[in-house]
Amino acid sequence: MPTVTLLAYTPDPARTVACAAKLCYSSSSINDLREGLTDEKVKSFVEMLSDLGHASPIEHASFTFGIEGVSRSLLAQITRHRIASFSVKSQRYVSEGGFEYVTPPEIANDPEALKIFEKSMADAQKSYDALTDILKEKHKKTFLAEGKDEKTANRMAQKKAIEDARFVLPNACETKMVVTMNTRSLLNFFSLRCCNRAQWEIREVANLMLKLAYSVAPELFKSAGPACVRGKCSEGSMSCGKAAEVKKFYEELKK
Repeated sequence: MPTVTLLAYTPDPARTVACAAKLCYSSSSINDLREGLTDEKVKSFVEMLSDLGHASPIEHASFTFGIEGVSRSLLAQITRHRIASFSVKSQRYVSEGGFEYVTPPEIANDPEALKIFEKSMADAQKSYDALTDILKEKHKKTFLAEGKDEKTANRMAQKKAIEDARFVLPNACETKMVVTMNTRSLLNFFSLRCCNRAQWEIREVANLMLKLAYSVAPELFKSAGPACVRGKCSEGSMSCGKAAEVKKFYEELKK
């Protein structure tokens, strides 16, 4: 089960966006512009930006999330969103002895499939541990021969061993990360990853992120979600055909 935490975000994000946008059409000073923005004007300006499709000002508000309990499979998907910053638990520096893993619901709900899956995870752990031990001993001898003391040789050998032992770890292996995106990137992320056709794990994470982002900046994320929330489905013949159901889900999520 993934856990998502909103760690930080641009203070008063909608006002920051409105101020940046208004600057494009005014000769006033930035401080004067900001001070003249009432809550009603902020809301109106943000709505106008959305209607005009003027998206660059919303890049001035960013949001940082802590994401835990997700798989390396999700990592491969989320990092395709390149206008973002990622810090991820390293398998080079962090040993995966007794690694946690994510079990897909379809496997978890099938006893026969679950038995095979859990055996595969256990086998991967045994292989990882065995490779780590073999490689660590080999590297330790080398470092000792080079004149390193016992403690240093052990530490360096461990790190070098897990660099290669990690190659046997599965996509299911649990990881955690800190992710920062600006509003424009987040809206694109939600449009793609909240869709019913997105993979189940990243869709679940995207929904948790959207709920948190909306809670602190409702003006910016009022229309966030898959394309069908705003109008026509973007998936064409691949549509899930459940637009009404999806719209209702996101109405509830944003309450």
